[in-house]
Amino acid sequence: MSAHADRAAQLHRTAIVWDAHTCLPLHPDADLTVLRRHHAAGATFVSVNIGMDLNPLPQILSVLASFRAQLHAHPELFVPVDTAEDVLRAKREGKLAVAFDLEGALPLLGRPEMVQLFYDLGVRQMHLAYNRNNEAAGGCYDEDMPLTPLGRRIVAAIYRAGMFMDLSHTGHRSSLEIMAMGLGPVIFSHANPRALKNDKRNATLEQIHACAQTGGVICVNGVGRFLTDPKGGTPAIVEAIDWLVERIGPEYVGIGLDYSYPTQGLDDEPPGLDRDYWWPRREGYGSGLSGIRIAAPEQLPEITEALVARGYPEDAVRRILGENMLALAQKLWKPSRAEAGSRGAQLRS
Repeated sequence: MSAHADRAAQLHRTAIVWDAHTCLPLHPDADLTVLRRHHAAGATFVSVNIGMDLNPLPQILSVLASFRAQLHAHPELFVPVDTAEDVLRAKREGKLAVAFDLEGALPLLGRPEMVQLFYDLGVRQMHLAYNRNNEAAGGCYDEDMPLTPLGRRIVAAIYRAGMFMDLSHTGHRSSLEIMAMGLGPVIFSHANPRALKNDKRNATLEQIHACAQTGGVICVNGVGRFLTDPKGGTPAIVEAIDWLVERIGPEYVGIGLDYSYPTQGLDDEPPGLDRDYWWPRREGYGSGLSGIRIAAPEQLPEITEALVARGYPEDAVRRILGENMLALAQKLWKPSRAEAGSRGAQLRS
């Protein structure tokens, strides 16, 4: 092993490695222990998607209930996340910290108070629109509409709960208006620079600078169609990291691979799903998401090694791998109401 490879391996072992977005089959029978692949690749934390605008609420709740139960059934592997301290505990204990994310406001049923309920169930980040416009905000593959009054109330509820305000999949105007509200940091949990690959799912320089000005983080993804390499190769991921670092600095950059674990033979599509609506052919999609290559969790150590080989200082590598996202969690995440109630009962006993 070369000197820089050995140094990178040691750095990766000791770093907080944060993957801001991954997908499993949205089915209550999906096996969460496949996340052992993330754990084996050195990940400390992973955010697991539990639904999108296209998924009906009963499906989302059954998936969330199953995933939560599985986290608690495997304490040898998982640490369910309530606050940032749980991520640090997972690192100390050699386990994988897991929280959840929601992609779109439709599952809130028009009720901003649903945000707190999802937070109490372990959801730690959400965005308002998945690709298409809805009653709250614009989606990136639709008419560039403004944030609605309902959307503004939902944004306020997200910050009030302590959840990450995620702008991935959100339309350009709506995302800028969310940031202009000035309520706190935002994240793009899985987005790349549009200057490198011209896709509306990628962030413009205006969005990127505005995100950094909030104190937020842009997490580079490994989706081939959003990179210069359709296969999602590590060099293309690092190219996107380099591009961002050159413009906003390493303190605003992270990783959210957006890896989709295999279906496990489960059908998780809601009845009547219109793939061409959610993933429009006019934007270069085939039939839904089939055929898209995405970087695997096993590439996380490769990213570390590539950054070290390029001469990144150790503190910058640690920031990009996870410390930037951890710092946001320490700033924003609050104990859920259930956890706060449990602590209060312990103090009274």
